[in-house]
Amino acid sequence: MLQDIKTVYIESNRVYGSIKIKKAIESKAIDKRKCKLARINHKRIERLMKDNGIQSKAKKKYKATTDSRHHLPVAENILNREFESSRPNEKLVSDITYVYTEQGWFCVAAVMDFCGGKIVGLSMSSRMTKELVLNALDDAYRRSGRPRKAILHSDRGSQYCSLAYQEKLKEYGYICSMSRKGNC
Repeated sequence: MLQDIKTVYIESNRVYGSIKIKKAIESKAIDKRKCKLARINHKRIERLMKDNGIQSKAKKKYKATTDSRHHLPVAENILNREFESSRPNEKLVSDITYVYTEQGWFCVAAVMDFCGGKIVGLSMSSRMTKELVLNALDDAYRRSGRPRKAILHSDRGSQYCSLAYQEKLKEYGYICSMSRKGNC
Protein backbone atom coordinates (compact mmCIF):
# COMPACT_ATOMS: atom_id res chain seq x y z
CA MET A 1 0.00 0.00 0.00
CA LEU A 2 2.81 2.42 0.91
CA GLN A 3 4.53 1.70 -2.41
CA ASP A 4 1.34 2.56 -4.33
CA ILE A 5 1.01 5.80 -2.35
CA LYS A 6 4.62 6.71 -3.15
CA THR A 7 4.15 5.88 -6.83
CA VAL A 8 1.04 8.06 -7.21
CA TYR A 9 2.69 10.84 -5.18
CA ILE A 10 5.80 10.88 -7.40
CA GLU A 11 3.70 10.67 -10.59
CA SER A 12 1.83 13.79 -9.42
CA ASN A 13 5.12 15.72 -9.12
CA ARG A 14 4.80 15.51 -5.33
CA VAL A 15 1.61 17.61 -5.38
CA TYR A 16 -1.22 15.20 -4.52
CA GLY A 17 -2.59 14.91 -1.00
CA SER A 18 -4.35 11.93 0.59
CA ILE A 19 -7.72 12.45 -1.12
CA LYS A 20 -6.30 12.74 -4.64
CA ILE A 21 -3.96 9.80 -4.02
CA LYS A 22 -6.98 7.71 -2.91
CA LYS A 23 -8.86 8.64 -6.09
CA ALA A 24 -5.84 7.80 -8.25
CA ILE A 25 -5.42 4.41 -6.58
CA GLU A 26 -9.13 3.70 -6.99
CA SER A 27 -9.00 4.56 -10.69
CA LYS A 28 -6.03 2.22 -11.20
CA ALA A 29 -7.80 -0.73 -9.55
CA ILE A 30 -8.95 -3.05 -12.33
CA ASP A 31 -11.29 -5.20 -10.30
CA LYS A 32 -12.43 -3.29 -7.22
CA ARG A 33 -13.80 -6.46 -5.58
CA LYS A 34 -10.34 -8.04 -5.56
CA CYS A 35 -8.31 -4.92 -4.83
CA LYS A 36 -8.13 -4.04 -1.13
CA LEU A 37 -6.58 -0.69 -2.02
CA ALA A 38 -9.77 0.42 -3.74
CA ARG A 39 -11.53 0.45 -0.34
CA ILE A 40 -8.87 2.29 1.62
CA ASN A 41 -9.85 5.36 3.63
CA HIS A 42 -8.12 8.63 2.78
CA LYS A 43 -7.38 9.14 6.49
CA ARG A 44 -5.26 5.97 6.50
CA ILE A 45 -3.41 7.26 3.45
CA GLU A 46 -2.94 10.57 5.26
CA ARG A 47 -1.50 8.78 8.30
CA LEU A 48 0.87 6.68 6.17
CA MET A 49 2.01 9.80 4.32
CA LYS A 50 2.69 11.62 7.59
CA ASP A 51 4.55 8.64 9.10
CA ASN A 52 6.78 8.42 6.02
CA GLY A 53 7.44 12.13 5.54
CA ILE A 54 5.34 12.47 2.39
CA GLN A 55 3.79 15.93 2.21
CA SER A 56 1.68 17.45 -0.55
CA LYS A 57 2.25 20.89 -2.00
CA ALA A 58 -0.90 22.88 -1.33
CA LYS A 59 -1.62 25.57 -3.88
CA LYS A 60 -2.85 28.69 -2.16
CA LYS A 61 -5.33 31.09 -3.68
CA TYR A 62 -3.42 34.33 -3.98
CA LYS A 63 -4.01 37.50 -5.86
CA ALA A 64 -1.25 40.07 -6.06
CA THR A 65 -2.60 43.51 -5.27
CA THR A 66 0.58 45.54 -5.68
CA ASP A 67 1.96 46.46 -9.08
CA SER A 68 5.19 48.30 -8.33
CA ARG A 69 6.53 47.95 -11.88
CA HIS A 70 5.80 51.52 -12.87
CA HIS A 71 7.72 54.73 -13.47
CA LEU A 72 5.74 56.93 -11.10
CA PRO A 73 7.45 58.78 -8.23
CA VAL A 74 7.76 56.86 -4.94
CA ALA A 75 7.65 58.52 -1.50
CA GLU A 76 10.19 58.03 1.27
CA ASN A 77 9.45 55.54 4.07
CA ILE A 78 8.76 58.06 6.83
CA LEU A 79 6.80 55.62 9.00
CA ASN A 80 9.80 53.26 9.11
CA ARG A 81 7.85 50.38 10.72
CA GLU A 82 6.86 52.44 13.76
CA PHE A 83 3.28 51.25 13.90
CA GLU A 84 2.24 52.65 17.27
CA SER A 85 0.43 55.93 17.70
CA SER A 86 -0.67 57.64 20.91
CA ARG A 87 -3.22 59.96 19.33
CA PRO A 88 -5.76 59.75 16.49
CA ASN A 89 -4.92 61.15 13.04
CA GLU A 90 -1.18 60.91 13.63
CA LYS A 91 -0.33 57.74 11.64
CA LEU A 92 -2.60 56.07 9.11
CA VAL A 93 -2.06 53.14 6.78
CA SER A 94 -3.82 52.21 3.55
CA ASP A 95 -3.96 49.00 1.55
CA ILE A 96 -6.01 47.06 -0.99
CA THR A 97 -7.25 43.51 -0.70
CA TYR A 98 -9.61 41.17 -2.51
CA VAL A 99 -12.80 39.81 -0.98
CA TYR A 100 -14.75 36.95 -2.51
CA THR A 101 -18.54 37.36 -2.48
CA GLU A 102 -21.46 35.56 -4.11
CA GLN A 103 -21.13 38.07 -6.98
CA GLY A 104 -17.42 37.27 -7.45
CA TRP A 105 -14.19 39.01 -6.45
CA PHE A 106 -14.26 42.62 -5.24
CA CYS A 107 -11.39 44.96 -4.42
CA VAL A 108 -11.54 46.72 -1.07
CA ALA A 109 -9.34 49.70 -0.19
CA ALA A 110 -9.16 50.67 3.46
CA VAL A 111 -7.49 53.41 5.50
CA MET A 112 -6.76 52.52 9.12
CA ASP A 113 -5.72 54.78 11.98
CA PHE A 114 -2.97 53.16 14.08
CA CYS A 115 -4.41 54.72 17.22
CA GLY A 116 -7.04 52.13 18.12
CA GLY A 117 -6.84 50.27 14.79
CA LYS A 118 -10.05 51.90 13.56
CA ILE A 119 -10.93 51.82 9.86
CA VAL A 120 -11.59 55.45 8.96
CA GLY A 121 -11.86 55.11 5.18
CA LEU A 122 -13.31 52.36 3.00
CA SER A 123 -14.07 51.84 -0.66
CA MET A 124 -15.10 48.83 -2.75
CA SER A 125 -15.08 48.21 -6.48
CA SER A 126 -14.99 45.38 -8.99
CA ARG A 127 -11.70 46.79 -10.36
CA MET A 128 -8.48 47.89 -8.69
CA THR A 129 -8.11 51.47 -9.91
CA LYS A 130 -6.80 54.75 -8.58
CA GLU A 131 -10.44 55.81 -8.04
CA LEU A 132 -10.76 52.96 -5.54
CA VAL A 133 -7.98 54.37 -3.33
CA LEU A 134 -9.10 57.97 -3.94
CA ASN A 135 -12.59 57.12 -2.66
CA ALA A 136 -11.11 55.46 0.44
CA LEU A 137 -8.92 58.53 1.00
CA ASP A 138 -11.91 60.90 0.64
CA ASP A 139 -13.87 58.77 3.09
CA ALA A 140 -11.00 58.78 5.59
CA TYR A 141 -10.56 62.55 5.31
CA ARG A 142 -14.25 63.23 5.95
CA ARG A 143 -14.75 60.64 8.72
CA SER A 144 -11.59 61.47 10.70
CA GLY A 145 -12.28 65.19 11.03
CA ARG A 146 -10.10 66.54 8.20
CA PRO A 147 -6.69 65.94 9.86
CA ARG A 148 -3.56 67.91 8.94
CA LYS A 149 0.03 66.63 8.81
CA ALA A 150 -1.00 63.02 9.40
CA ILE A 151 1.37 60.40 7.98
CA LEU A 152 -0.46 58.16 5.50
CA HIS A 153 1.54 55.03 4.73
CA SER A 154 0.97 52.60 1.84
CA ASP A 155 2.83 50.24 -0.43
CA ARG A 156 4.31 51.29 -3.79
CA GLY A 157 1.34 50.21 -5.87
CA SER A 158 0.56 52.19 -8.99
CA GLN A 159 -2.73 53.40 -7.47
CA TYR A 160 -0.91 55.01 -4.53
CA CYS A 161 1.83 56.48 -6.73
CA SER A 162 -0.62 57.94 -9.24
CA LEU A 163 -0.46 61.68 -9.73
CA ALA A 164 -4.16 62.09 -8.86
CA TYR A 165 -3.68 60.31 -5.51
CA GLN A 166 -0.53 62.28 -4.69
CA GLU A 167 -2.27 65.58 -5.51
CA LYS A 168 -5.22 64.65 -3.28
CA LEU A 169 -2.82 63.82 -0.41
CA LYS A 170 -1.24 67.28 -0.73
CA GLU A 171 -4.64 68.97 -0.95
CA TYR A 172 -5.76 67.24 2.27
CA GLY A 173 -2.45 67.93 4.03
CA TYR A 174 -1.35 64.32 4.48
CA ILE A 175 2.34 63.35 4.53
CA CYS A 176 2.92 60.43 2.16
CA SER A 177 5.03 57.47 3.26
CA MET A 178 5.65 54.24 1.31
CA SER A 179 7.22 50.90 2.16
CA ARG A 180 10.42 49.89 0.48
CA LYS A 181 10.08 47.45 -2.41
CA GLY A 182 9.17 43.91 -1.38
CA ASN A 183 8.26 44.95 2.16
CA CYS A 184 4.53 45.40 2.62
